[in-house]
Amino acid sequence: MWQRSVCVGLLALALGYLCLLGPELPHSALRQLSASLLGGLRCARSLEGRMVAAWQAAIVRPARGWARVAVRVVFPVCVFLLSSSVNACVDVVLSGVKLLEALGLEPGDGKNHAVLNSRQDLKEAFTHFMEKGAAAERFFSDAESFHHIAQTASEYPGAQLYVGGNAALIGQKLATNPDLKILLCGPVGPKLHELLDDNVVVPPESMQERDEFHLILEYQAGEEWGQVRAPNANRFIFSHDLSNGALNMLEAFVSSLEEFQPDLVVLSGLHMMEGQSKEMRQRRLLEAVASISDIPTDIPIHLELASMTDQDFMSNIMHQQVFPLVNSIGLNEQELLFLTQSASGPHASLASWNGVPDVGVVSDILFWVLKEHGKTAERASDLTRIHFHTLAYHILVTVDGYWGNQVAAVAAGARAAGTQACATETIDTSKVFLKAPLEFVTSQIETPSKVSLNPDEPVVHWHREGISFHFTPVLVCKDPVRTVGLGDAISAEGLLYSEVYPQ
Repeated sequence: MWQRSVCVGLLALALGYLCLLGPELPHSALRQLSASLLGGLRCARSLEGRMVAAWQAAIVRPARGWARVAVRVVFPVCVFLLSSSVNACVDVVLSGVKLLEALGLEPGDGKNHAVLNSRQDLKEAFTHFMEKGAAAERFFSDAESFHHIAQTASEYPGAQLYVGGNAALIGQKLATNPDLKILLCGPVGPKLHELLDDNVVVPPESMQERDEFHLILEYQAGEEWGQVRAPNANRFIFSHDLSNGALNMLEAFVSSLEEFQPDLVVLSGLHMMEGQSKEMRQRRLLEAVASISDIPTDIPIHLELASMTDQDFMSNIMHQQVFPLVNSIGLNEQELLFLTQSASGPHASLASWNGVPDVGVVSDILFWVLKEHGKTAERASDLTRIHFHTLAYHILVTVDGYWGNQVAAVAAGARAAGTQACATETIDTSKVFLKAPLEFVTSQIETPSKVSLNPDEPVVHWHREGISFHFTPVLVCKDPVRTVGLGDAISAEGLLYSEVYPQ
């Protein structure tokens, strides 16, 4: 704090001197004083303010942007009134602690569950992830119990309904740009259709009579339940969404691309298949792969991942199934760690993150994904880009020669995180704080570079064997208004500012 006080004092002296002697000073002296004055203003500004100013300067539109985007959750759409269908759905958003109390559940020990079979499982899983401050999504197997919980949630005072599902959320975010037209395919019920932006086009074959429900249980930083205290704000999502595992709309989606002529395709919803039996899941995954393969190769495809629990399923998706067919992937820290655990990648022995994910560890895993599963001269894969986002920072990783404007893209994603979480049009520096490390190393395996963060140049770039990394911190909202869909908004904004090079 004393440095800022000194800066302010120097600034006041400079102002007084300028006012007193300004009319008599030669131009050279005035220029010197002006430079000092600007330096004082820069010195007095907070780290957060300096970062926001630097982002604003860096965020420029790509030379070749998108005009039409086709969005589809590889499996139906959902609405979170507690609803969800492909990966578009209606979300019912409310306080997790208050819902559990309304259900008559008492605080207790947390425990991770791959599938929720009862209210007890729900309470334990929510407690487990609340204690970590980590996002998670689970399938609730008991239909009758889920519908009772959903009714309680939807009737709870203050519960809110929003567009939900990764695909619909990305489409909704992109649709705020008036120059874009969005095609959303998948089962769209009446409530979801009502909530969608006018720029989102839903083909008639995607309309259905009812919406699905997803429940989003939020908690705030420092919120307590029993002995558990959340280290930061986040949310726990669960549903009994069987329709999202259906592929009956996927063929219609692919066939509609010929008429719509999109510049970009966004897919999501693979995680919803975990509610299916292993045999059905494998069969439908193969059908999805066949349909995705029919998308013209000159249309870039972005896949948004979400929380998963079946390592064999993730391994199939990564190795020979989906990863080679897409150009870009979006994911968070939980999904990245699960990915490397499923395929015995680097740092696979790490059970969970301890606080802010180590940049060097994250960098090693991202590098491995593109080196082992991305596009090379010898490998028939289209994967050339990964957008990693966690609460404290983002990293965009690209294979050289395929993507441009990534400084602007990663900065735009970070800006979106700060504005959407606080529900402000621009970043209010009084409502956010810097949580990212001020110093970090770029690898924990190879000889690393040590980086010291400069708030006046907050996008850091490094290079590793034909792969480029763009890192920027995030300004974390002190009292977030809504965490749901934050990752989807980040990925959407990053895509909006990205440029894909013609090959």
